[in-house]
Amino acid sequence: MKRADIVAGMSVAGLMLPEAVAYAGIAGLPPARAVLAAIAGALVYALVGRSRFAIVSPTSSSTAILAAALAAMPEDAAARGALATMAVAMAGVLFLVAGGLKLGGLTGFIARPVLRGFAFGLAITIILRQLPVLFGVGISAPDIFRLVARLVATFPQWHPVSIAVGLAALAALLLLRRVPSLPGALLVLAAGISAAYLLDLPAFGVATVGIIRPGLSWPTLPMPSFGEFARLAQMVLPLALILFAESWGTMRALALRHGDTLAPDRELGALGFANLAAAAVQGMPVGAGFSAGSASEAAGARTRATAVIAAIGLALLVLIATPLIAWLPQPVLAAVVIAALTHALEPAPLLRLWKLDRDQYVALGAAIGVIALGVLNGMLFAILLSLVAMIHKMASPQLVELGRLGAHDFVDVARHPDAVRVPGLAVWRPAEPLFFANAERVLGGVEDRLAGATGLKGLVLSLEESFDIDSTALDALIEFDQRMTRRGWTLRLARVHDHVRDLLALAGAGALASRSSYSVDDAVASLQEAR
Repeated sequence: MKRADIVAGMSVAGLMLPEAVAYAGIAGLPPARAVLAAIAGALVYALVGRSRFAIVSPTSSSTAILAAALAAMPEDAAARGALATMAVAMAGVLFLVAGGLKLGGLTGFIARPVLRGFAFGLAITIILRQLPVLFGVGISAPDIFRLVARLVATFPQWHPVSIAVGLAALAALLLLRRVPSLPGALLVLAAGISAAYLLDLPAFGVATVGIIRPGLSWPTLPMPSFGEFARLAQMVLPLALILFAESWGTMRALALRHGDTLAPDRELGALGFANLAAAAVQGMPVGAGFSAGSASEAAGARTRATAVIAAIGLALLVLIATPLIAWLPQPVLAAVVIAALTHALEPAPLLRLWKLDRDQYVALGAAIGVIALGVLNGMLFAILLSLVAMIHKMASPQLVELGRLGAHDFVDVARHPDAVRVPGLAVWRPAEPLFFANAERVLGGVEDRLAGATGLKGLVLSLEESFDIDSTALDALIEFDQRMTRRGWTLRLARVHDHVRDLLALAGAGALASRSSYSVDDAVASLQEAR
């Protein structure tokens, strides 16, 4: 075990505690349930998962879904707690089934710019949700816009002492970040407890955590009515989706920064086992939260041992220091969460996309979507946006005219002034694969470019980008060949894949299939010999 993992684990433990307390309050459950879930989830994921930065514990988004599910359940605290345990267990089973069915491959639809925008937007969302705690006002809202509006409306009620305590803690955390060998979050929590006790901050109106009573008993599953079970089941799918969206977004975004590789099916299984472990200790839903993952990265985690140290550290904090934790100021907790996320607000990855002029709107849409629509809907919106951008690009491809460069190479004449056009022949290449949405437009574009051509005897169309074509593109290609024949031009296809040759033969276009070459140079030579 590396020293860096020990320091990082202790720092993360200092963050997991305030997050657990805050998320339990949102769900209306005892803090011990969140603490036990964090310990069990982190330990089990470290054994099964593969991300060295992921800290699997209760997350803000899953907590909000759980709170909505429990709000429709009976008022009895014991019954609500039992139903929460059932929901966590059902989510765990759902993850295991999805992993067993190899559904992790669907994550391929989440492009890297989506993940970068997702991480940026999620960091902003979580920071904004910590501001009421930092400012000492008890407000909440279902979305960020109403939260900010209510926060501004309550400006006269902002608590100066709470703000001073929170900002002092935030400044200390940012300064301690320059000394990575120290567990900054843990030191600031200790300082906050000391200040609250010595200065009697509660007497000045500063909210504190209060007593956490950890307890572990044999888990019991309720016998809900059919209506309760139906409502609970309806929430489990969104719960699992939002957990995986946030977890995969976090794990993949952090992995991309460091060149790590992850297997999505394995991560689904790891999340499944982690949630079953959380249910066994009667905890809350767990996933790889972005704030804890960012804190792990910022603290210099090297291996998954960081999660083990964090879980052990959290357990020791609760078991040994429970009376002291009761004095912990809540603005300090908010400052710890905010400091962990400032690392994720680095704009360089997004600015790079603008510099490249590629996918910047997809990343921006992901960030705005998460802020405006929430984690799950924001992620779905960003994925849809990336698919729309891809389809738009493929539906409006560029046409490239090719010329000979050297003995056998054919290159874009617009980019290579030394390239020479072949007399009497036109050589063109679509820059995207032919498919139903672009085939007629692409081939019509070739005709438009040849409208004023004189002395032309043949045409070479390079299909190197089209590994396979659908029936619409096939028909368009056959019709294009017929139009070329009526104009007295011979069409020859180049760089034709075997799939396309077979399809042409099956469609009765054997003559066109016979006029297909494996290289542009061969296609040009064949037309020149025919003349």
